Amino acid sequence: MQNIKYYIAISYLILSSTTIVAQTLSLDTILTTIKTNNPQLKMYDADIQSMDAAAKGAKSWMPPQVNSGFFMTPYNTKLWKAGDNSLGMGFYTLGVTQMIPNPSKLKADYNYMNAMSSVEKENKNYTINQLNALAKTNYYQWLVLNKKMQLANDNLLLLDYMIKSMEIRYQYNMDKLPTYYKAKSQYSTLQSMIVMLQNDISQKRIMLNTLMARDTNIPFEINTTYQLKVFDLIKLHTTFNIQGRSDIKAIEQTMALNQLKIEAEKAKLLPEFGINYEHMFAFGQQPQQFTLMLMVTIPFAPWASKMSKANVNSFQIKNESLNWQKQMVLNEAHGMVSGMNTELTNLKAQYDIAEKSIIPALRKNYDTAILAWQNNTGDLFVVLDAWEALNMAQIDTLDKLQAILIAQVEIEKHLEIK
Repeated sequence: MQNIKYYIAISYLILSSTTIVAQTLSLDTILTTIKTNNPQLKMYDADIQSMDAAAKGAKSWMPPQVNSGFFMTPYNTKLWKAGDNSLGMGFYTLGVTQMIPNPSKLKADYNYMNAMSSVEKENKNYTINQLNALAKTNYYQWLVLNKKMQLANDNLLLLDYMIKSMEIRYQYNMDKLPTYYKAKSQYSTLQSMIVMLQNDISQKRIMLNTLMARDTNIPFEINTTYQLKVFDLIKLHTTFNIQGRSDIKAIEQTMALNQLKIEAEKAKLLPEFGINYEHMFAFGQQPQQFTLMLMVTIPFAPWASKMSKANVNSFQIKNESLNWQKQMVLNEAHGMVSGMNTELTNLKAQYDIAEKSIIPALRKNYDTAILAWQNNTGDLFVVLDAWEALNMAQIDTLDKLQAILIAQVEIEKHLEIK
């Protein structure tokens, strides 16, 4: 009974491990995991929270100042006391001063600090878009590698069948030895290609695990489904111009932030008020006294306002530079998307021709050649040449498929399509 339980437990562990190995992730799952776990995005979250936390203290006042000491007190301590002809001299003072900030200045500082995180939020969205594009690129490259691996394995079985058939046919002088060695050479070449493809797939798995912030050794597979898209650039460009990309929004938010900084610098030229109260403990028989004073700053004085005015001018020039940067990025993006869409259209046309015409014709050529060889009316050299032409055409078609998928990713990246 114990042995039976032992074998059941071992079988369960084997099945569980097999399930883990066979885990298949969709592209959406990978992108969601990246958005949740990637440390670069967590860094942005922490920076945003830090800025929002700092903004909560933007409306704080200056701390009060407390002063204490002697006031108009003679060095001769005998004079402190009342005498026949004197009430005494000197005072001990205790005072407090509080500056009252201008409400407009507090509001301007708060608006500026409260908006600081808006730039980082757009920078985070831009980084998400870049990481998504990198993940999609590796995902689709892996997808094509799987197709090449399947093609290589099928061809390996086919060559193995040819080689074994030749070994039998050679005994009856029905095949030539050079043909046999050519097939063996191609078989070894395919084996080498499979090793290279396996290595490339491992690299893609490591990259995607890294983007998802997981152990790079965690095994998983990907879905083999994909979609060839058609982009309506007129509609997309309209949406693109209205909503904007994250990097464009980051520039716009920076310009808005600079404008708020300008308002904050202008608010520094507004006067601020303060109040000072001092109580004087008199020596001798003098009466108790106090001082109550109202204070006002004059920051708009010419010698005091130079820095604020210079900062205002500096931020205005920065915004002019940022506006030109925005126009530059928009112009480049429109040009690149249009160029890539033209390339994508041409690649699809080539891919369709290969799928519908070239490969079917080469496959018929191969089928005819191998049928003739099997019926002893054809030469195996012709079969191998036909197979090689078909194999190269299939690999070239898969390369075009990969180029199409990568071009789609680039267009989606530049238009920031989720």
